[in-house]
Amino acid sequence: MLTPLDIENKKFSRQMMNGYSVEEVDDFLDDLTADYGRIYKEKAELTSRIEELEKSLVHYKTIEATLQNTLVMAQKTADEVKEIAKQQADQIVKEAKGTAQKSADELEQSIVLKRKELDDVKKQFDIYKAKMESLLISQLELIKDMNED
Repeated sequence: MLTPLDIENKKFSRQMMNGYSVEEVDDFLDDLTADYGRIYKEKAELTSRIEELEKSLVHYKTIEATLQNTLVMAQKTADEVKEIAKQQADQIVKEAKGTAQKSADELEQSIVLKRKELDDVKKQFDIYKAKMESLLISQLELIKDMNED
């Protein structure tokens, strides 16, 4: 690619007849050199800017990859914590059910024992009642015998 200095230093051979006006060619070359110099400088600046942006892009892609890895790790950790919590909850529920079953069994045994005690008391009461009835009957007969005498 030509540089502005190449254009400025370009010399044309002069012809005697039907040649171009040297002054017009020089003016045109001056204008062309100025425009080309501006464009050349812009191109250099834009090329530099593109390189900076490409470096930034690489940097941001690295950050993006790191963030994605971090998110994946965080999701895995959250899933693990959730699973551990579920296991602990299941264990607590299992232990609670076991404790509740044990308490229920103990209560059932206690109820059976109390029913047996109640039945024993009822039997003792029936025996006591029968003895009292027998005693009263014998006392009544004794009173009857005394009245007859």
